[in-house]
Amino acid sequence: MSSQTPVTSLSPELQIRLKERTEGFLNDIINTNLQTRFVQEFDGMREFRDAIEPLKDRSAHEAWECYRDSVPLTNYDAYEPFISRFLAEPCREEDVKDLLSPGLPFFLAKSSGTSGKAAKLFPRYHFHITNVAPGQSPFTTITCHIVSMTYLQVIDVLRNEGKSAKIIVTTSSSGKVRMHYGLGTEKDSEAIRATMHNTTSPVAVSHIRNYRSYLLMHALFALAEEKLTAFRAGFGTVFLDLIMFMEAEWPTLLDSIENGTIPDFEDIHHVREYLEPRLLANPSRAQKLREIGDSKIEPGWLSRIWPELRQVNCIVTGVFATTLPKLRYYLGPDLLIHSGSIAASEASSIGVSYSFTDHNLYKATTTDFIEYLDITEDSSPANLVPAWQLETGRRYEIFLTTRNGLWRYCLRDVIEVAGFEPNDGLPLLRYVERLNRELRLSAALSLTETQIIEGILAGEKSLGKVNEFTVIIDERASLRRLGYFVELQDALKPNAHLALHEVLEELRRINHNVNLHFGNKAIGAPTIRVLKPGTFSEYRQWRLGIARTAAGQTKVPVFVVDEATKGWLKERVMCELLYPAED
Repeated sequence: MSSQTPVTSLSPELQIRLKERTEGFLNDIINTNLQTRFVQEFDGMREFRDAIEPLKDRSAHEAWECYRDSVPLTNYDAYEPFISRFLAEPCREEDVKDLLSPGLPFFLAKSSGTSGKAAKLFPRYHFHITNVAPGQSPFTTITCHIVSMTYLQVIDVLRNEGKSAKIIVTTSSSGKVRMHYGLGTEKDSEAIRATMHNTTSPVAVSHIRNYRSYLLMHALFALAEEKLTAFRAGFGTVFLDLIMFMEAEWPTLLDSIENGTIPDFEDIHHVREYLEPRLLANPSRAQKLREIGDSKIEPGWLSRIWPELRQVNCIVTGVFATTLPKLRYYLGPDLLIHSGSIAASEASSIGVSYSFTDHNLYKATTTDFIEYLDITEDSSPANLVPAWQLETGRRYEIFLTTRNGLWRYCLRDVIEVAGFEPNDGLPLLRYVERLNRELRLSAALSLTETQIIEGILAGEKSLGKVNEFTVIIDERASLRRLGYFVELQDALKPNAHLALHEVLEELRRINHNVNLHFGNKAIGAPTIRVLKPGTFSEYRQWRLGIARTAAGQTKVPVFVVDEATKGWLKERVMCELLYPAED
């Protein structure tokens, strides 16, 4: 985190320093993964193998030149035949060892599948992780770390001596936490009894799958700790759900703190025996909380509950930007909101938050080797540029080469370069959107995620603040329309129907084809249906039950295509805004 002003271009000294550092890092990846099964067996890497192997005493610059000129662009199709070997029955060590990186992975990261496509698996190896022993913590302040350690599957890898290694399939965030602490499944019986130093929640809380109960138990142990200084959650929506559930169960939570008893929340029976010894009766703390009350009439309610609270770390950019006003209301004007990182299942991290005031400004990390493709250029290896050749103000697609064995992998995320860090020259990035994540209304008209988001935000003037939303293609009338489902922070404003016009005009302004097709009566005007309060919290619990993913990792997609989700949303519509002619 820095308060320094970015530089708009690299000085010759910074450029040389960044170039040498980046080339050296790439050479380390090449040396680590050159003899893996993927590099040696994938036909697309043949040219690279032939070019790199004679260079026994290569310099980092020679390695970069060889890589630049001979490594192809890849997508998941190149890796799927290799990764699928983990799903074979039986799964044998000789078939999966040294597959993408040396040894066996610590876990397989499963993508969220938010787009509606089948989830992907990415092996994640533990060679560059410094383990923290159970009972220790990386936090220097008292933190409520809202993280799950559940997993979807355990793969038994059969070894020659008749023993087996266990590899879990889980989300990237859950797997990274386990890997950081060195918590394989064989250590669960020990770790589940512990509370990491400087964290409020016992490890047992992270083993709760029920979304509401999971957040309520984090809230309970956080409320019991008056000296709490920080919250850490994946997304702004998750942190807001915790607050909403905490409000709803306020009397129950305070009774538990007073008596030192665990409430009878749903689906926590398997961890109750580990939680009960960790909650000590504290009548004085309960009384203080009762005096504060559960009222949020005045901003800064959370600052009164936790006088030493200084920071909340969660993603509040992109589709999660709608959570920021309500977060600020609960937290008050002075608490710092840290916008986490740009992350993906495929990568350890793309960038980390660079500013407490500019929530969409990230410093590129050096965990993986990143190349960039100007979005105006054709997708080919010759058009990729490294970090030291970026230009401020331009937009690029990200390509990754990782220690976990991906090579020039097309991530499909678009960033804009905001400048460079003045001390080390690393690029400063703004997240823009997922590439090719578009909703197609007709053969000639599609809307990007960014345009869909900007459309509904333009309607907030008349509609009121939007908590969360998603869209579908509304086909109830003869003309196809963009159909918004929104959940509001407060009650509908008196002239809420004017939001329909505001959304339409914004879409016409930012997308020429919307203006053209609407004018030609090829598409209808957008619709807005208002959902019952708490709908998207229920959605996360519902999706958790279907996908069996980790609690707290379910995201609301910008647009919904599957009929089951559409039907589920329609059942929770509270009212629909009507154009004046329809009143």
